[in-house]
Amino acid sequence: MGCIVSHLAAKFAFFPPSPPTYQIEKRDDGKQIAVYTSSSIPLTSTAGGVDDGGGGGGCSLDVLSLDTKTGNKIVAFYLKNPYARLTLLYSHGNAADLGQLFDLFVQLKANLRVNLMGYDYSGYGASTGKPSEVNTYADIEAVYECLETEYGVSQEDIILYGQSVGSGPTLHLAARLPRLRGVVLHSAILSGLRVVCHVKCTLCFDIYKNVNKIRKVKCPTLVIHGTEDDVVNWLHGNGLWKMAKDPYEPLWIKGGGHCNLELYPDYIRHLCKFIYEMETITTKTRLTKIKQTLNIPKKSNPICCCIKTGLPDCPKCPKFPKCPRPCCLKCCKPSCGCFRWKKPKPKLRCPDVKLPKCPCCLGGCFICSCKCVCCCCW
Repeated sequence: MGCIVSHLAAKFAFFPPSPPTYQIEKRDDGKQIAVYTSSSIPLTSTAGGVDDGGGGGGCSLDVLSLDTKTGNKIVAFYLKNPYARLTLLYSHGNAADLGQLFDLFVQLKANLRVNLMGYDYSGYGASTGKPSEVNTYADIEAVYECLETEYGVSQEDIILYGQSVGSGPTLHLAARLPRLRGVVLHSAILSGLRVVCHVKCTLCFDIYKNVNKIRKVKCPTLVIHGTEDDVVNWLHGNGLWKMAKDPYEPLWIKGGGHCNLELYPDYIRHLCKFIYEMETITTKTRLTKIKQTLNIPKKSNPICCCIKTGLPDCPKCPKFPKCPRPCCLKCCKPSCGCFRWKKPKPKLRCPDVKLPKCPCCLGGCFICSCKCVCCCCW
């Protein structure tokens, strides 16, 4: 029963454009290019005048065909910015394909100064197969593997971006990569069933259970949501932000809907700020933030190392060997081993007695104590 309901939920969750807005063709040199279905114009020609972030016009686009572990072949676009330090892996919404998003990709690459990898889910655009939750997970895993193997991008330099349904595969991958640089959730969902029924529990046949996976994401998480979103309520974004382990300052766009947030100036301004901070953040800074959240108790004063080594080092004990540890140079506390060191037994005499000695005390104080009760030494 659960599988049937899950299959029906997938039908309501995915709406790939039909027909696709682009198609893949091969040039004489064997390189793949993407052209618009309606006009047969290459996608790159529409971005010919857009600054690529390096000061010159044009757009560098790699069109890739990737095999997934579920047996499908998906299409991915890689837009390279020569001055980028980070790479944005973009998972789009449920009613668009790469042909519709290409102009947005070019703008994001130029304004954010990042490399950008976008892909079509199985059954979208020129990708084979049928769209489903499991297939989208396999799709993003194949794209991530391509970034690692083909372009040499490590997870420390990747920011995952998930829009609407794309938040599902985004959080699926983010929960498995502990060293990601950051995550962006754009009009994201708590789960598929919560969009329709507003339930507060997680059922077995629910899809994209982001409400559970967001707790496993360890990197900074930016949430962007419109306050007037009539498709995915603002409460979804607010709930994900509250449950994030490392939440970044959210962006609640007043009056924003589900598919028009990119048109607001605050969108690109806040996103640029987030990308810049992710570029400048260092490993030391991240570790400091993690320690602050863990509330590690302060260490108590350590015991003098003289006790551990058995080698006292005290300026008052020059006759004894010194400890090689430099911290012992300041150690003259009662806990120092110098005070516990076994010294040779003193002779039966009182050299520290300042009072005049009795002539009968030639044998020592102990003898004196027996012979003369009135002796001044006693």
